[in-house]
Amino acid sequence: MFKLAHNGNILLNVAELNPPSAAFIVEALERSPYADCEINHESIKAHFTNDFPEQQLVVAKQHDATFTVEVSEDQMQAIGKLTCARGGKAISIEDAKKEIVKAGVSRGYKQVYLEQVLKKQLELEAGTETSGVVAQGRPPVDGQPAKLLQHVQTVKERLKQPKLREDGTVDMRDFGALSSVAPGTVLITQRPATPGKEGFTVVGDSLIPIPGESFQLVAGEGTQISPANPLELIATIAGCPSTIQNGMRVDDVFTIGEVNVRSGHVDFNGSVIVTHSVAPGMKVKAKGDITVMGSVESGELISGGNIEVKQAVIGHLDHKNNDEGLTCRLVAAGDIHLSHGQYTYLEANNVFIDRQSNHCDIKANQLIQVGIDEQPKGKLIGGEILDAQMVIAGVIGSDSGAKMCIYLARSGMKITQESDSCLKALSQTDDQLGTLQQAIEKADMLKDLDKKKQLMAKIGATQQHYCQQAEELEQQLSQLELNLHDLLERTKLTANQTLNPGVEIHIFDRVYKTQRSYPPCHASLQDGKIEIDFKTS
Repeated sequence: MFKLAHNGNILLNVAELNPPSAAFIVEALERSPYADCEINHESIKAHFTNDFPEQQLVVAKQHDATFTVEVSEDQMQAIGKLTCARGGKAISIEDAKKEIVKAGVSRGYKQVYLEQVLKKQLELEAGTETSGVVAQGRPPVDGQPAKLLQHVQTVKERLKQPKLREDGTVDMRDFGALSSVAPGTVLITQRPATPGKEGFTVVGDSLIPIPGESFQLVAGEGTQISPANPLELIATIAGCPSTIQNGMRVDDVFTIGEVNVRSGHVDFNGSVIVTHSVAPGMKVKAKGDITVMGSVESGELISGGNIEVKQAVIGHLDHKNNDEGLTCRLVAAGDIHLSHGQYTYLEANNVFIDRQSNHCDIKANQLIQVGIDEQPKGKLIGGEILDAQMVIAGVIGSDSGAKMCIYLARSGMKITQESDSCLKALSQTDDQLGTLQQAIEKADMLKDLDKKKQLMAKIGATQQHYCQQAEELEQQLSQLELNLHDLLERTKLTANQTLNPGVEIHIFDRVYKTQRSYPPCHASLQDGKIEIDFKTS
C-alpha cells in the first residue's frame, strides 16, 4: 500500500487504492510500518481538494535521528541535544562521538553520560527532543590554609575548667594544678597549606586553584622551632604555655590569692593569676597574661599579653586630680576581657565586655565589643571611645541624650601624615633629578672627553640613586593609600538594639551627631561621609 522512496518520502499509489478520505489515509499510515514517520497532512489534504490530483501521493516523510553538541558559556559542560528519529535511523554511539569531537570537547567526557542520552531513543516518542550532559568540567578545588594543631593546654583554657567538688558543685576558685610543660615538649604542629586541585573545562583549558594561605610559625619566648622538624614548636623552658598569633610562648606563672596592701604590688616576668581580687590602689604588672578571678577596684593592670577579669572592673573619677582621668586602668598588649566595666581606662588590641560599660574610656587597635554571642546586646553608656576599627554593642549612648564621643579609625590620621611626608620627599627627589638632568646637559658640552666621561659617570650614579629612591617612595605611598583604604573599609559601628541621641561619631576626619534614637543600625564611612544603615535582620 505504501512505498518508501530514496529521499525518505512515503508514497501512496492513489490510482490503485482510491482512498475515500484523508482520515482513511492517516489511519492506514498509523497501522503501517511507517507509523512513526512525519505525516504530510498538507499533501494529503491537497489531494482531495485539487481538480487534478497526482497519481503518486506523498503522505509522510521519514526522518533520521539528529544529535548536536553545545558547549556551555562557562565551558564547564557539553550538552548533547537529541531529536528522536521519525521512522528513520537512530543515532549510534560512534556518530554521536564524532559530534562531541566536532564541538571541541576534549576533557570530562564519559561514555555513560552519552549512553544515558542515546538510551532515550528507545524510551521517548518519535520526533521528541531531549538533551543531557555528555561531558562535565571540573572546577578547581582551592587549597586549605595552614593550620596550627595544639598539643598542650594553655593557662586560659585551664581557667575555663574549674574543679568539680565531691558534692557535684563547681569550685570557681580552684582550677587544679597549673598547666605546665617541660623543656622539649612539642607545643604546636603546623599543618602546611595545601596547593589545591587543578580543574578543567570540557574544551581542555586548565583551571588553576587558589593555594591555601600560609604563614610562618612564630616562636614566642620560652620556645623554639624544632631543629628536627621546622613544622614543630617546642618548649625551651619549664612553664605554662600561652597562645600568641601563629604560635605560642611559655611563661613562668605566679599565682596569688589577693593583691592588697599585705601582698604589695605585683611585677612579674611571666603570667599572673589572682584567685580573688585586686584591692583599691594596687598594681599588677606582668610580661605575660594577667587573670583575675574576682574583681578589680581602682587598680592598675599592665600586661604584655592578655588581661581577663572574671567579675567587675570598677573605678571612679580621679578626685585627687580635679576629676581628670579615671582611678582604674587596664592596659594589655593582647586582648582585655571582663564582665562589667565602670569608670575605667581600657587599652588593648581587642576589648570584650560581657554585660555593660559605664563611663569607661576605651582604646582598641581593632574591636570593642559589649555583649556576648553572635549578636552582642550589651550596653555601652557614657565615657569615650578613644580609637577602634569596630564597635559592636546592643545599646550605644544614653536615653537622656548625654554627649558621648566615639572615635574610629584614628590611626588613619597617622597614615595621612606619613603619606604627606612621603609626597614631600618624592617632590624633593624629583627636584634633585631635575637638577641632575641639567648637570648632564652641561657636562655633555665639555670638550675634554676624559673629564666628560668621569663627570657623566658620577652624575649617572647619583641619578640612579635618586631614581631608586623615587621608586621606593612611590611604592611606599601606594602601600599607605592601600592601608588607609583597607582601614576605612573595615571601620564600622554597630548597634544591635538602639543608637541613642547625643552620640558623636568620628570616623577618620568625618563627624556625625545623632539627634534622635535609632533602631538597630550600622554607621560607616561611605563616599566621604558617615552614613547610618538600618539592619534588616
